[in-house]
Amino acid sequence: QVQLVESGGGSVQAGGSLRLSCAASGYSYRQLFSDRLCLGWFRQAPGKERAGVACLSHDGPPTYAESVKGRFTISKDDAKNTLYLQMDMLKPEDTAMYYCRMYYCTSDLRFPPPDFGYWGQGTQVTVSS
Repeated sequence: QVQLVESGGGSVQAGGSLRLSCAASGYSYRQLFSDRLCLGWFRQAPGKERAGVACLSHDGPPTYAESVKGRFTISKDDAKNTLYLQMDMLKPEDTAMYYCRMYYCTSDLRFPPPDFGYWGQGTQVTVSS
């Protein structure tokens, strides 16, 4: 059974940094691309829909939402079976619950609707001005 567990959230001031982690059990990230899966970070702010932030895909470079380009970096460490999201120059509008997700994706849809795939339980990020 696949389980994803996020960590690393917290409260920071605008301009600060955080690094989120997503550790997997029941599945090896080494298989990710051969299984044609995507591994990504999504976020949901109060009153808003869950939206894609960044993802690693089997058929292209990392994809980022426009709002985080140049500030966030997604990566994974296969030896540690862990996905990361380095978040720099944080803004108050980055405040949200952040989730990692493993899912099937296509080259023209990196952030599909949230009704399938494996999800972690989320980690809260709060950025104060």
